[in-house]
Amino acid sequence: MVGNSYCGDWWKAMSSLATTDLVLHAVREGLMLVLLVSAPALLASLIVGFVVSVIQAATQIQDPTIAFVPKLIAVVLVLLASGPLLGAQAVRFAQALFLAIPMVR
Repeated sequence: MVGNSYCGDWWKAMSSLATTDLVLHAVREGLMLVLLVSAPALLASLIVGFVVSVIQAATQIQDPTIAFVPKLIAVVLVLLASGPLLGAQAVRFAQALFLAIPMVR
């Protein structure tokens, strides 16, 4: 789904659907895009949180603020690394939606 052809493929699929199917397909694709965009940051936070909690349990340091900074750093790094790809997917989806607006009656 990565690349410039995604918008064109989505547009071709949209042109053959009825209005209700068009809206339902757009909502489903939007929800999948939200999952795709949020997954890298959530997974990074989950993994770093698990590692920090194991270290805290091993050292018996139970301060809740210790886990915050490593998770924040990991999420920022993941968003910086995957931001252009995720942003491009969101832009392609928005373009496809704008192209599909005339078909909704």
